[in-house]
Amino acid sequence: MYVFSFEKLEVWQNARMFILDIYKLTSKFPSNELFGITSQIKRSSSSIVTNIAEGTSRNTNKDKAHFLTISYSSAMETLNHLIISKDLNYVSETEYVESREKIEKICNQINNLKKYYLSQQ
Repeated sequence: MYVFSFEKLEVWQNARMFILDIYKLTSKFPSNELFGITSQIKRSSSSIVTNIAEGTSRNTNKDKAHFLTISYSSAMETLNHLIISKDLNYVSETEYVESREKIEKICNQINNLKKYYLSQQ
């Protein structure tokens, strides 16, 4: 089976694993939040990894960097949903800190990859 370039990126692999964490975390959210914050946090975390993958298929480094900016923005949206989830006591302090640390690592990796693409122009 062919392995696409995005699949080889550590940032994509970490973001992919992060989605699994989010799905496990949100499985404990109240059922009345299914179409609220549960849906929002799943979509924003999915957008992180999706935009990394989509960006790698672009022809120019400028386009690749643009999709990484979108990916970073989705990470910030996900962080915002995590903060609200903590405020609502849907996640524990420990779960929040662990998730936040993973987002910070992914964001650093996104920024480093974006810098790389922009330096190659």
